[in-house]
Amino acid sequence: MKKILLYTAALMALTGCSDSFLDTENLTQKDSSNFPVTNADAEQISTAMYRPMIADPNNPYSSSFLVAELMSDERFGAGGTDDKEGQSVAAFKKLSENQYSSYWSIRWEGIYRANFLLKCDPNIAWDSDADRSRMLGEAYYCRAYYYFELARAFGHVPLVLDPDPVNLPQADPADMFGQICADLLTAIDMMPATRWTDGSGVGTNGHATKWAAEALLARVFLFYTGYYQVESVMLPDEAGVLTKADVVKHVDDCVQNSGHALLSDFRNLWPYSAVEDYKYVVDNGLSWIGEIGGHNSEVLFAVKHSGNDWSARNNEALFFSLRYQDEGGNGYADCYPYGSGWGIGTVVPNIYETWPIEDPRRSGSVLNVDDDAEGFTAYYDGCQNQVHDTHLFNKKYTAISTRGEGGSYLGGDIVPLYWSLYPSLNTLDYQSNNLQDYFVIRFSDVLLMGAELGSANAQSYLDQVRARVGLASVPVSLENIKNERRWELAFEGIRYWDLLRWHDEDLITQHRSNVKVRNQGVETTISVPFRSETKGLLPIPVQEILKSEGMLEQNAGWASNEGNF
Repeated sequence: MKKILLYTAALMALTGCSDSFLDTENLTQKDSSNFPVTNADAEQISTAMYRPMIADPNNPYSSSFLVAELMSDERFGAGGTDDKEGQSVAAFKKLSENQYSSYWSIRWEGIYRANFLLKCDPNIAWDSDADRSRMLGEAYYCRAYYYFELARAFGHVPLVLDPDPVNLPQADPADMFGQICADLLTAIDMMPATRWTDGSGVGTNGHATKWAAEALLARVFLFYTGYYQVESVMLPDEAGVLTKADVVKHVDDCVQNSGHALLSDFRNLWPYSAVEDYKYVVDNGLSWIGEIGGHNSEVLFAVKHSGNDWSARNNEALFFSLRYQDEGGNGYADCYPYGSGWGIGTVVPNIYETWPIEDPRRSGSVLNVDDDAEGFTAYYDGCQNQVHDTHLFNKKYTAISTRGEGGSYLGGDIVPLYWSLYPSLNTLDYQSNNLQDYFVIRFSDVLLMGAELGSANAQSYLDQVRARVGLASVPVSLENIKNERRWELAFEGIRYWDLLRWHDEDLITQHRSNVKVRNQGVETTISVPFRSETKGLLPIPVQEILKSEGMLEQNAGWASNEGNF
Protein backbone atom coordinates (compact mmCIF):
# COMPACT_ATOMS: atom_id res chain seq x y z
CA MET A 1 0.00 0.00 0.00
CA LYS A 2 1.28 3.48 -0.84
CA LYS A 3 2.47 5.57 2.09
CA ILE A 4 1.33 9.08 1.27
CA LEU A 5 4.03 11.59 2.14
CA LEU A 6 1.75 14.10 3.83
CA TYR A 7 4.41 14.94 6.40
CA THR A 8 7.27 15.23 3.96
CA ALA A 9 5.20 16.96 1.30
CA ALA A 10 4.12 19.75 3.60
CA LEU A 11 7.63 20.28 4.90
CA MET A 12 9.32 20.18 1.53
CA ALA A 13 7.66 23.45 0.61
CA LEU A 14 9.87 25.15 3.17
CA THR A 15 13.08 26.59 1.79
CA GLY A 16 16.23 24.88 2.87
CA CYS A 17 19.76 26.23 2.51
CA SER A 18 19.39 27.28 -1.12
CA ASP A 19 16.78 29.00 -3.22
CA SER A 20 16.37 26.00 -5.52
CA PHE A 21 13.32 24.89 -3.59
CA LEU A 22 11.37 27.87 -4.84
CA ASP A 23 11.41 26.41 -8.36
CA THR A 24 10.09 22.93 -7.60
CA GLU A 25 6.63 21.74 -8.56
CA ASN A 26 3.89 21.10 -6.02
CA LEU A 27 5.22 18.21 -3.97
CA THR A 28 1.87 17.47 -2.35
CA GLN A 29 1.09 15.36 -5.42
CA LYS A 30 3.98 13.01 -4.72
CA ASP A 31 4.11 9.86 -2.65
CA SER A 32 6.71 7.20 -1.98
CA SER A 33 5.80 5.32 -5.16
CA ASN A 34 7.14 8.14 -7.34
CA PHE A 35 9.34 10.28 -5.11
CA PRO A 36 12.26 10.36 -4.82
CA VAL A 37 13.34 8.52 -7.97
CA THR A 38 15.87 10.89 -9.55
CA ASN A 39 19.07 12.57 -8.50
CA ALA A 40 17.24 15.91 -8.55
CA ASP A 41 14.58 14.52 -6.21
CA ALA A 42 17.28 13.43 -3.79
CA GLU A 43 18.86 16.89 -3.94
CA GLN A 44 15.54 18.39 -2.88
CA ILE A 45 15.29 16.13 0.15
CA SER A 46 18.95 16.69 0.93
CA THR A 47 18.44 20.45 1.02
CA ALA A 48 15.26 20.09 3.09
CA MET A 49 17.17 18.13 5.75
CA TYR A 50 18.93 21.33 6.81
CA ARG A 51 15.85 23.55 7.20
CA PRO A 52 15.02 22.42 10.77
CA MET A 53 18.44 23.68 11.91
CA ILE A 54 16.89 27.15 11.82
CA ALA A 55 14.62 27.85 14.77
CA ASP A 56 10.87 27.39 14.40
CA PRO A 57 9.66 30.78 13.08
CA ASN A 58 6.85 30.66 15.63
CA ASN A 59 9.05 29.82 18.60
CA PRO A 60 12.57 31.28 18.94
CA TYR A 61 13.21 29.09 21.98
CA SER A 62 13.39 26.10 19.68
CA SER A 63 16.89 27.38 18.89
CA SER A 64 19.56 25.35 20.69
CA PHE A 65 21.91 28.31 20.31
CA LEU A 66 19.54 30.75 22.02
CA VAL A 67 18.62 28.34 24.81
CA ALA A 68 22.21 27.25 25.52
CA GLU A 69 23.38 30.85 25.67
CA LEU A 70 20.71 31.83 28.19
CA MET A 71 21.54 28.86 30.44
CA SER A 72 25.27 29.57 30.48
CA ASP A 73 27.19 31.53 33.11
CA GLU A 74 27.73 34.34 30.59
CA ARG A 75 24.13 35.52 30.14
CA PHE A 76 21.09 36.73 32.01
CA GLY A 77 17.60 36.20 30.62
CA ALA A 78 17.05 39.97 30.33
CA GLY A 79 14.78 41.46 27.69
CA GLY A 80 11.78 43.45 28.86
CA THR A 81 9.39 42.93 31.72
CA ASP A 82 7.17 40.86 29.44
CA ASP A 83 9.95 38.58 28.13
CA LYS A 84 9.26 35.91 30.72
CA GLU A 85 10.13 32.97 28.51
CA GLY A 86 13.75 33.96 28.05
CA GLN A 87 14.05 34.72 31.73
CA SER A 88 12.60 31.33 32.66
CA VAL A 89 15.07 29.56 30.35
CA ALA A 90 17.98 31.33 32.05
CA ALA A 91 16.56 30.40 35.48
CA PHE A 92 16.17 26.69 34.56
CA LYS A 93 12.43 26.99 35.08
CA LYS A 94 9.36 26.66 32.91
CA LEU A 95 6.32 28.76 32.06
CA SER A 96 4.31 25.80 30.83
CA GLU A 97 4.50 22.02 30.61
CA ASN A 98 5.09 22.23 26.86
CA GLN A 99 7.54 25.13 26.77
CA TYR A 100 10.06 23.16 24.73
CA SER A 101 7.62 21.44 22.39
CA SER A 102 9.05 23.18 19.31
CA TYR A 103 12.62 22.47 20.42
CA TRP A 104 11.63 18.80 20.58
CA SER A 105 9.53 18.52 17.43
CA ILE A 106 11.64 20.47 14.95
CA ARG A 107 14.58 18.11 15.43
CA TRP A 108 12.36 15.11 14.85
CA GLU A 109 11.40 16.72 11.54
CA GLY A 110 15.06 16.76 10.58
CA ILE A 111 15.55 13.16 11.68
CA TYR A 112 12.51 12.08 9.68
CA ARG A 113 13.85 13.68 6.51
CA ALA A 114 17.27 12.08 6.93
CA ASN A 115 15.71 8.66 7.63
CA PHE A 116 13.44 9.04 4.62
CA LEU A 117 16.30 9.75 2.22
CA LEU A 118 18.34 6.85 3.58
CA LYS A 119 15.44 4.44 3.19
CA CYS A 120 14.69 5.58 -0.35
CA ASP A 121 18.27 5.00 -1.53
CA PRO A 122 17.46 1.77 -3.49
CA ASN A 123 14.66 3.53 -5.41
CA ILE A 124 16.77 6.44 -6.67
CA ALA A 125 18.42 6.48 -10.08
CA TRP A 126 21.54 8.29 -8.97
CA ASP A 127 23.49 10.25 -11.59
CA SER A 128 26.75 8.96 -10.16
CA ASP A 129 28.19 7.03 -7.25
CA ALA A 130 29.78 10.29 -6.12
CA ASP A 131 26.41 12.05 -5.85
CA ARG A 132 24.91 9.11 -3.98
CA SER A 133 27.79 8.93 -1.54
CA ARG A 134 27.78 12.67 -0.88
CA MET A 135 24.05 13.01 -0.31
CA LEU A 136 23.71 9.92 1.85
CA GLY A 137 26.75 11.07 3.79
CA GLU A 138 24.99 14.35 4.44
CA ALA A 139 21.92 12.43 5.60
CA TYR A 140 23.98 10.53 8.17
CA TYR A 141 25.54 13.82 9.28
CA CYS A 142 22.17 15.53 9.69
CA ARG A 143 20.69 12.60 11.60
CA ALA A 144 23.67 12.66 13.97
CA TYR A 145 23.40 16.45 14.31
CA TYR A 146 19.73 16.39 15.30
CA TYR A 147 20.10 13.43 17.65
CA PHE A 148 23.05 15.11 19.34
CA GLU A 149 20.98 18.22 19.95
CA LEU A 150 18.17 16.12 21.42
CA ALA A 151 20.50 13.96 23.52
CA ARG A 152 22.32 16.96 25.02
CA ALA A 153 19.11 18.81 25.80
CA PHE A 154 16.81 16.02 27.00
CA GLY A 155 19.17 13.19 27.96
CA HIS A 156 17.01 10.17 27.17
CA VAL A 157 15.13 10.18 23.85
CA PRO A 158 13.89 7.41 21.55
CA LEU A 159 16.28 6.17 18.88
CA VAL A 160 14.33 6.00 15.61
CA LEU A 161 16.23 4.91 12.50
CA ASP A 162 13.30 4.44 10.13
CA PRO A 163 10.79 6.97 8.74
CA ASP A 164 7.79 4.75 9.51
CA PRO A 165 5.88 5.81 12.65
CA VAL A 166 6.82 3.85 15.75
CA ASN A 167 6.40 4.39 19.48
CA LEU A 168 9.70 3.49 21.12
CA PRO A 169 10.98 3.90 24.67
CA GLN A 170 13.84 6.23 25.51
CA ALA A 171 17.20 4.85 24.50
CA ASP A 172 20.06 4.43 26.91
CA PRO A 173 22.56 7.28 26.41
CA ALA A 174 25.27 4.74 25.56
CA ASP A 175 23.16 3.43 22.67
CA MET A 176 22.18 6.92 21.56
CA PHE A 177 25.71 8.28 21.48
CA GLY A 178 26.98 5.05 19.94
CA GLN A 179 24.58 5.58 17.03
CA ILE A 180 25.46 9.27 16.72
CA CYS A 181 29.15 8.44 16.47
CA ALA A 182 28.48 5.59 14.04
CA ASP A 183 26.50 7.95 11.79
CA LEU A 184 29.31 10.50 11.84
CA LEU A 185 31.90 7.85 11.01
CA THR A 186 29.76 6.73 8.07
CA ALA A 187 29.38 10.36 6.96
CA ILE A 188 33.15 10.83 7.13
CA ASP A 189 33.67 7.79 4.91
CA MET A 190 30.97 8.75 2.39
CA MET A 191 31.53 12.47 1.91
CA PRO A 192 34.33 13.61 -0.42
CA ALA A 193 37.61 14.86 1.02
CA THR A 194 37.35 18.14 -0.89
CA ARG A 195 39.76 20.71 0.49
CA TRP A 196 38.44 24.13 1.34
CA THR A 197 39.66 26.73 -1.13
CA ASP A 198 38.81 30.40 -1.34
CA GLY A 199 35.47 30.79 -3.05
CA SER A 200 34.64 27.08 -3.06
CA GLY A 201 31.80 27.56 -0.59
CA VAL A 202 32.80 24.39 1.25
CA GLY A 203 31.90 24.88 4.89
CA THR A 204 29.91 28.06 4.34
CA ASN A 205 27.27 26.93 1.83
CA GLY A 206 25.05 25.40 4.49
CA HIS A 207 25.82 21.77 3.62
CA ALA A 208 27.97 19.43 5.67
CA THR A 209 31.39 18.18 4.62
CA LYS A 210 33.72 15.42 5.72
CA TRP A 211 35.60 18.02 7.78
CA ALA A 212 32.45 19.17 9.55
CA ALA A 213 31.68 15.53 10.38
CA GLU A 214 35.16 15.00 11.83
CA ALA A 215 34.81 18.13 13.95
CA LEU A 216 31.33 17.18 15.14
CA LEU A 217 32.60 13.72 16.05
CA ALA A 218 35.12 15.34 18.41
CA ARG A 219 32.42 17.53 19.96
CA VAL A 220 30.11 14.55 20.47
CA PHE A 221 32.88 12.40 21.98
CA LEU A 222 34.00 15.11 24.39
CA PHE A 223 30.45 15.78 25.56
CA TYR A 224 29.45 12.14 26.03
CA THR A 225 32.63 10.97 27.75
CA GLY A 226 32.71 14.09 29.94
CA TYR A 227 29.06 14.35 30.93
CA TYR A 228 28.65 10.61 31.55
CA GLN A 229 32.23 10.18 32.79
CA VAL A 230 33.22 7.26 30.57
CA GLU A 231 36.37 6.62 28.58
CA SER A 232 35.04 5.61 25.17
CA VAL A 233 31.96 5.08 23.00
CA MET A 234 30.57 1.63 22.23
CA LEU A 235 29.48 1.55 18.59
CA PRO A 236 26.30 -0.33 17.57
CA ASP A 237 26.07 -3.70 15.83
CA GLU A 238 29.28 -5.00 17.42
CA ALA A 239 31.28 -2.48 15.40
CA GLY A 240 33.74 -2.00 18.21
CA VAL A 241 34.75 0.87 20.45
CA LEU A 242 35.50 4.47 19.52
CA THR A 243 38.44 5.64 21.61
CA LYS A 244 40.01 9.02 22.24
CA ALA A 245 42.93 8.01 20.02
CA ASP A 246 40.49 7.29 17.17
CA VAL A 247 38.91 10.71 17.51
CA VAL A 248 42.29 12.44 17.65
CA LYS A 249 43.16 10.90 14.26
CA HIS A 250 40.08 12.52 12.77
CA VAL A 251 40.83 15.89 14.36
CA ASP A 252 44.41 15.78 13.08
CA ASP A 253 43.13 14.83 9.64
CA CYS A 254 40.77 17.80 9.67
CA VAL A 255 43.50 20.20 10.76
CA GLN A 256 46.10 18.94 8.30
CA ASN A 257 44.04 18.14 5.21
CA SER A 258 40.82 20.18 5.21
CA GLY A 259 42.31 23.44 3.93
CA HIS A 260 40.50 25.32 6.70
CA ALA A 261 42.52 27.87 8.64
CA LEU A 262 42.21 30.72 11.11
CA LEU A 263 41.55 34.22 9.82
CA SER A 264 44.35 36.67 10.52
CA ASP A 265 42.09 38.82 12.72
CA PHE A 266 39.48 37.24 14.97
CA ARG A 267 37.29 40.34 14.81
CA ASN A 268 36.83 40.12 11.05
CA LEU A 269 34.57 37.12 11.61
CA TRP A 270 31.74 39.29 12.89
CA PRO A 271 29.45 41.63 10.92
CA TYR A 272 30.25 44.75 12.93
CA SER A 273 33.62 44.77 11.15
CA ALA A 274 31.76 45.55 7.89
CA VAL A 275 30.78 49.03 9.08
CA GLU A 276 33.52 51.23 7.67
CA ASP A 277 32.68 54.32 9.73
CA TYR A 278 32.29 52.50 13.07
CA LYS A 279 34.92 53.98 15.39
CA TYR A 280 36.04 50.57 16.67
CA VAL A 281 36.50 49.30 13.11
CA VAL A 282 38.42 52.40 12.05
CA ASP A 283 40.66 52.36 15.13
CA ASN A 284 41.56 48.69 14.63
CA GLY A 285 41.71 48.54 10.84
CA LEU A 286 39.08 45.81 10.55
CA SER A 287 37.46 44.38 7.42
CA TRP A 288 34.63 41.82 7.46
CA ILE A 289 35.29 38.50 5.76
CA GLY A 290 31.60 38.35 4.82
CA GLU A 291 29.16 35.50 4.22
CA ILE A 292 28.78 35.65 0.44
CA GLY A 293 30.82 33.39 -1.85
CA GLY A 294 32.34 31.01 0.69
CA HIS A 295 35.48 33.04 1.42
CA ASN A 296 35.61 32.29 5.16
CA SER A 297 38.27 29.64 5.73
CA GLU A 298 37.50 29.43 9.43
CA VAL A 299 33.93 28.12 9.17
CA LEU A 300 33.51 24.35 8.87
CA PHE A 301 29.75 24.39 9.20
CA ALA A 302 27.19 27.18 9.35
CA VAL A 303 23.43 27.40 9.62
CA LYS A 304 22.37 29.73 6.83
CA HIS A 305 19.75 32.42 7.26
CA SER A 306 18.32 33.64 3.98
CA GLY A 307 15.19 35.15 2.49
CA ASN A 308 12.92 38.04 3.40
CA ASP A 309 10.20 36.34 5.39
CA TRP A 310 8.72 36.10 8.87
CA SER A 311 11.19 33.41 9.94
CA ALA A 312 13.98 35.98 9.83
CA ARG A 313 12.43 37.58 12.91
CA ASN A 314 13.72 34.67 14.92
CA ASN A 315 17.32 35.04 13.89
CA GLU A 316 19.20 34.76 17.18
CA ALA A 317 21.16 37.95 16.48
CA LEU A 318 17.96 39.98 16.65
CA PHE A 319 17.03 38.65 20.09
CA PHE A 320 20.46 39.39 21.55
CA SER A 321 20.44 43.00 20.28
CA LEU A 322 19.92 46.16 22.34
CA ARG A 323 16.36 47.25 22.96
CA TYR A 324 15.35 50.28 20.94
CA GLN A 325 16.99 53.43 22.29
CA ASP A 326 14.04 55.75 21.82
CA GLU A 327 14.77 58.58 24.25
CA GLY A 328 15.62 61.76 22.41
CA GLY A 329 14.35 60.28 19.15
CA ASN A 330 17.86 59.57 17.90
CA GLY A 331 18.39 56.03 19.19
CA TYR A 332 19.97 54.37 16.16
CA ALA A 333 22.46 57.20 15.72
CA ASP A 334 23.26 57.24 19.43
CA CYS A 335 24.20 53.54 19.43
CA TYR A 336 25.48 53.27 15.87
CA PRO A 337 26.23 50.76 14.38
CA TYR A 338 24.25 48.53 16.75
CA GLY A 339 20.64 48.02 15.78
CA SER A 340 17.48 47.33 17.68
CA GLY A 341 16.28 44.03 19.10
CA TRP A 342 14.78 42.37 22.13
CA GLY A 343 17.60 42.90 24.64
CA ILE A 344 17.71 39.21 25.54
CA GLY A 345 20.85 37.69 27.06
CA THR A 346 22.72 40.64 28.55
CA VAL A 347 26.30 39.69 29.38
CA VAL A 348 27.14 38.63 32.94
CA PRO A 349 29.94 40.98 34.13
CA ASN A 350 32.21 38.17 35.38
CA ILE A 351 33.49 37.23 31.93
CA TYR A 352 34.28 40.84 31.05
CA GLU A 353 35.88 41.64 34.39
CA THR A 354 38.09 38.53 34.43
CA TRP A 355 39.05 38.61 30.74
CA PRO A 356 42.65 39.75 30.23
CA ILE A 357 42.52 43.34 28.96
CA GLU A 358 45.35 42.71 26.51
CA ASP A 359 43.28 40.08 24.71
CA PRO A 360 41.60 41.79 21.69
CA ARG A 361 38.80 39.20 21.84
CA ARG A 362 37.51 41.01 24.94
CA SER A 363 36.54 44.22 23.16
CA GLY A 364 35.90 42.21 19.99
CA SER A 365 33.28 40.06 21.69
CA VAL A 366 31.70 42.27 24.37
CA LEU A 367 29.94 45.55 23.71
CA ASN A 368 30.46 47.80 26.73
CA VAL A 369 28.16 50.75 26.12
CA ASP A 370 30.22 52.83 28.58
CA ASP A 371 33.46 52.32 26.63
CA ASP A 372 34.50 55.51 24.81
CA ALA A 373 36.22 53.38 22.17
CA GLU A 374 32.78 52.38 20.90
CA GLY A 375 31.94 55.93 19.92
CA PHE A 376 28.40 55.88 21.31
CA THR A 377 26.70 59.27 21.53
CA ALA A 378 24.40 58.10 24.32
CA TYR A 379 22.93 55.03 25.97
CA TYR A 380 19.60 55.28 27.77
CA ASP A 381 18.86 53.07 30.76
CA GLY A 382 15.45 51.40 30.96
CA CYS A 383 14.39 51.76 27.34
CA GLN A 384 11.42 49.55 26.49
CA ASN A 385 11.39 48.26 30.09
CA GLN A 386 14.81 46.59 29.75
CA VAL A 387 15.68 44.36 32.71
CA HIS A 388 18.90 42.67 33.81
CA ASP A 389 20.81 45.47 32.08
CA THR A 390 24.54 45.16 32.80
CA HIS A 391 25.56 47.69 30.12
CA LEU A 392 27.29 44.69 28.50
CA PHE A 393 26.03 42.99 25.33
CA ASN A 394 27.56 40.47 22.94
CA LYS A 395 29.06 41.74 19.68
CA LYS A 396 29.17 38.49 17.75
CA TYR A 397 25.47 37.89 17.15
CA THR A 398 23.57 41.16 17.19
CA ALA A 399 21.75 43.47 14.82
CA ILE A 400 24.13 45.73 12.90
CA SER A 401 23.33 48.94 11.03
CA THR A 402 25.29 50.82 8.41
CA ARG A 403 24.88 53.88 6.23
CA GLY A 404 23.28 53.38 2.87
CA GLU A 405 21.22 54.99 0.17
CA GLY A 406 17.64 54.23 -0.63
CA GLY A 407 15.95 54.30 2.74
CA SER A 408 15.70 55.95 6.10
CA TYR A 409 13.78 53.41 8.18
CA LEU A 410 16.21 53.78 11.07
CA GLY A 411 16.56 57.53 10.76
CA GLY A 412 18.71 59.56 8.39
CA ASP A 413 20.70 57.28 6.13
CA ILE A 414 21.03 54.44 8.67
CA VAL A 415 19.83 51.06 7.36
CA PRO A 416 20.17 47.42 8.50
CA LEU A 417 23.49 45.97 7.30
CA TYR A 418 21.88 42.99 5.58
CA TRP A 419 19.41 45.22 3.75
CA SER A 420 22.38 46.99 2.17
CA LEU A 421 24.11 43.68 1.35
CA TYR A 422 21.14 41.93 -0.25
CA PRO A 423 19.22 44.07 -2.78
CA SER A 424 16.39 41.51 -2.78
CA LEU A 425 15.45 42.65 0.72
CA ASN A 426 13.18 45.36 -0.59
CA THR A 427 11.44 46.07 2.72
CA LEU A 428 13.26 48.24 5.24
CA ASP A 429 12.24 46.27 8.33
CA TYR A 430 14.80 45.58 11.03
CA GLN A 431 12.83 42.49 12.06
CA SER A 432 13.27 40.75 8.71
CA ASN A 433 16.55 42.34 7.62
CA ASN A 434 18.79 40.60 10.15
CA LEU A 435 20.02 37.42 8.47
CA GLN A 436 23.33 36.65 10.13
CA ASP A 437 24.54 33.08 9.68
CA TYR A 438 25.18 31.02 12.79
CA PHE A 439 28.65 29.45 12.86
CA VAL A 440 28.15 25.96 14.30
CA ILE A 441 31.81 24.90 14.12
CA ARG A 442 34.84 27.11 13.63
CA PHE A 443 38.40 25.97 12.97
CA SER A 444 39.60 27.45 16.26
CA ASP A 445 37.20 25.11 18.07
CA VAL A 446 38.70 22.16 16.19
CA LEU A 447 42.19 23.19 17.32
CA LEU A 448 41.11 23.53 20.94
CA MET A 449 39.28 20.20 20.89
CA GLY A 450 42.40 18.57 19.47
CA ALA A 451 44.47 20.07 22.28
CA GLU A 452 41.99 18.87 24.90
CA LEU A 453 41.85 15.37 23.44
CA GLY A 454 45.63 15.08 23.74
CA SER A 455 46.79 15.21 20.15
CA ALA A 456 50.54 14.99 19.66
CA ASN A 457 50.11 18.48 18.18
CA ALA A 458 48.25 19.80 21.23
CA GLN A 459 50.76 22.55 22.05
CA SER A 460 50.81 23.76 18.46
CA TYR A 461 47.01 23.79 18.32
CA LEU A 462 46.68 25.85 21.49
CA ASP A 463 49.47 28.19 20.43
CA GLN A 464 47.82 28.87 17.06
CA VAL A 465 44.63 30.09 18.71
CA ARG A 466 46.53 32.35 21.11
CA ALA A 467 49.05 33.63 18.56
CA ARG A 468 46.22 34.77 16.29
CA VAL A 469 45.23 37.32 18.99
CA GLY A 470 48.80 38.20 19.94
CA LEU A 471 49.03 36.16 23.14
CA ALA A 472 52.09 34.22 24.26
CA SER A 473 52.22 30.45 24.49
CA VAL A 474 51.01 28.77 27.68
CA PRO A 475 51.44 25.09 28.60
CA VAL A 476 48.74 22.68 27.50
CA SER A 477 46.61 21.96 30.56
CA LEU A 478 42.90 21.51 31.09
CA GLU A 479 42.73 24.79 33.01
CA ASN A 480 44.41 26.73 30.19
CA ILE A 481 42.21 25.05 27.58
CA LYS A 482 39.09 25.90 29.58
CA ASN A 483 40.14 29.55 29.69
CA GLU A 484 40.95 29.62 26.00
CA ARG A 485 37.63 28.06 25.04
CA ARG A 486 35.80 30.61 27.18
CA TRP A 487 37.55 33.57 25.52
CA GLU A 488 37.64 32.24 21.97
CA LEU A 489 34.11 30.80 21.81
CA ALA A 490 32.18 33.19 24.06
CA PHE A 491 28.56 33.78 23.02
CA GLU A 492 28.59 31.05 20.34
CA GLY A 493 26.25 28.54 22.01
CA ILE A 494 29.12 26.33 23.24
CA ARG A 495 29.95 27.43 26.78
CA TYR A 496 26.93 25.83 28.49
CA TRP A 497 27.63 22.39 27.06
CA ASP A 498 31.29 22.76 28.03
CA LEU A 499 30.29 23.49 31.63
CA LEU A 500 28.06 20.41 31.72
CA ARG A 501 30.69 18.05 30.34
CA TRP A 502 33.37 19.44 32.67
CA HIS A 503 30.90 19.29 35.58
CA ASP A 504 31.56 22.95 36.27
CA GLU A 505 27.87 23.82 36.60
CA ASP A 506 28.57 25.54 39.92
CA LEU A 507 30.15 28.38 37.93
CA ILE A 508 26.69 29.25 36.60
CA THR A 509 25.52 29.92 40.14
CA GLN A 510 28.80 31.54 41.18
CA HIS A 511 29.02 33.96 38.26
CA ARG A 512 25.32 34.89 38.28
CA SER A 513 24.93 35.53 42.03
CA ASN A 514 24.59 38.94 43.67
CA VAL A 515 25.16 40.84 40.43
CA LYS A 516 24.26 44.51 40.11
CA VAL A 517 21.91 45.17 37.21
CA ARG A 518 19.40 47.81 36.15
CA ASN A 519 15.75 46.83 35.93
CA GLN A 520 13.84 49.50 34.00
CA GLY A 521 16.69 51.86 34.80
CA VAL A 522 16.68 51.19 38.52
CA GLU A 523 19.79 49.58 40.00
CA THR A 524 19.23 46.36 41.92
CA THR A 525 20.95 43.04 42.66
CA ILE A 526 19.90 39.68 41.25
CA SER A 527 20.94 36.02 41.52
CA VAL A 528 20.05 33.38 38.91
CA PRO A 529 21.40 30.01 40.10
CA PHE A 530 21.73 26.68 38.34
CA ARG A 531 19.13 24.10 39.44
CA SER A 532 21.30 21.05 40.04
CA GLU A 533 18.30 18.72 40.37
CA THR A 534 17.73 19.05 36.60
CA LYS A 535 21.27 17.85 35.82
CA GLY A 536 21.24 20.55 33.18
CA LEU A 537 18.55 18.84 31.08
CA LEU A 538 15.36 20.38 29.71
CA PRO A 539 11.87 19.11 30.51
CA ILE A 540 10.37 16.75 27.95
CA PRO A 541 7.10 18.31 26.72
CA VAL A 542 4.22 16.73 28.63
CA GLN A 543 2.19 16.43 25.43
CA GLU A 544 4.89 14.10 24.08
CA ILE A 545 4.82 11.99 27.22
CA LEU A 546 1.04 11.68 26.94
CA LYS A 547 1.20 10.78 23.24
CA SER A 548 3.77 8.08 24.02
CA GLU A 549 1.27 6.36 26.34
CA GLY A 550 3.83 6.03 29.09
CA MET A 551 6.84 5.13 26.96
CA LEU A 552 8.54 8.45 27.79
CA GLU A 553 9.48 9.46 31.33
CA GLN A 554 10.01 13.02 32.52
CA ASN A 555 13.49 14.20 33.46
CA ALA A 556 14.43 14.73 37.09
CA GLY A 557 13.58 18.13 38.52
CA TRP A 558 10.72 18.72 36.10
CA ALA A 559 7.67 17.13 37.70
CA SER A 560 4.48 19.14 37.26
CA ASN A 561 5.04 20.91 40.57
CA GLU A 562 8.75 21.55 39.99
CA GLY A 563 10.51 24.32 38.15
CA ASN A 564 7.58 26.68 37.67
CA PHE A 565 8.63 30.26 36.93
